[in-house]
Amino acid sequence: MKDFVDAHVDLWAGQHDLDREVEGIAVRLQVLTRHLERRREAVLATYDLQLWEFKTLHMLRRAGTPYRATPGELAKQLGMSAAALTNRIDALERRGFVERTHDRDDRRKVMATLTPTGNQLWQRAIGEIVKVEKELIHHLPAADRTRLDDLLRRLVLVTEKNDRPAGKVG
Repeated sequence: MKDFVDAHVDLWAGQHDLDREVEGIAVRLQVLTRHLERRREAVLATYDLQLWEFKTLHMLRRAGTPYRATPGELAKQLGMSAAALTNRIDALERRGFVERTHDRDDRRKVMATLTPTGNQLWQRAIGEIVKVEKELIHHLPAADRTRLDDLLRRLVLVTEKNDRPAGKVG
């Protein structure tokens, strides 16, 4: 069975020492990533959320109960500057999804906390995003899903070693 990527690889075969297999895998990963991004963004649009808003709520939720973090911690997790993160928190606070509080032990320290409204919105959106992801992945039999997960893990481990600080998820 062939897909449009095969035609792309055929077009470029013989040029630039192209490795057909590597090109096919790389382009298919890009196609699947774009597909999932479009589907996730469509889900988020139904909740009047932009991807950056969701990611910020997601990082707060990831922090565990009571779903709070300092702006500096969030900025680091999201790979952005503290100033840019402050603008995000301002916007989310205006929408009632996040509130700023002072740390009980150190009043100089500001915390961003997911509000009940923000948490409920995140829960609804993540539920729909999980459905989108399952819809794609469940086209493969269980054994293939397990094998693909293992193969992709091995590639991620290589990139983690070379590219990213440990534990960063965007």
